[in-house]
Amino acid sequence: ANFQWIAAMNPCPCGFYGDSIKPCTCAPAMVTKYQKRISGPLLDRIDIHIEVTPVSFDELADERKSERSKFVRERVVKARGIQNTRYKNIEGIFSNSQMASKNLEQFAHINESGKTLLKNAMEKLGLSARAYDRIIKVARTIADLDASENIEMDHLSEAIQYRSLDRESWAG
Repeated sequence: ANFQWIAAMNPCPCGFYGDSIKPCTCAPAMVTKYQKRISGPLLDRIDIHIEVTPVSFDELADERKSERSKFVRERVVKARGIQNTRYKNIEGIFSNSQMASKNLEQFAHINESGKTLLKNAMEKLGLSARAYDRIIKVARTIADLDASENIEMDHLSEAIQYRSLDRESWAG
């Protein structure tokens, strides 16, 4: 079955581990035990993980203009159109996330500089082969949102950043 799973969790039982304003009241062993409740193999199957930090009042009250949802939606619709065109002749593939590993070189080619960046990230962060594929698929999607035919270094760097829970002690 195809489905989209969106989940959230606190970094520790009290919810304040790593918070710059409110101190965590949990013992270090408790934080580690809590974070290990999600296994590595499960994390490997989640395409994007992001640590969301608290937003200050000043940031909430800031009156600077942000990108309107209407424009974000337009970019997403265009990116989905790019993917529909890309995969129109391949049975069972409608989006980047559905690509098999064998399709990555054809549809999500990474140049030598990108391969070096990804190799360094894999080694430094101890990422799995499954994480490797997911990073490339997410980078392909970021490139599509940017209307870029090629996956550029900034697309790949952003995709690597979306693997925050793969890191040791991810919440701090």
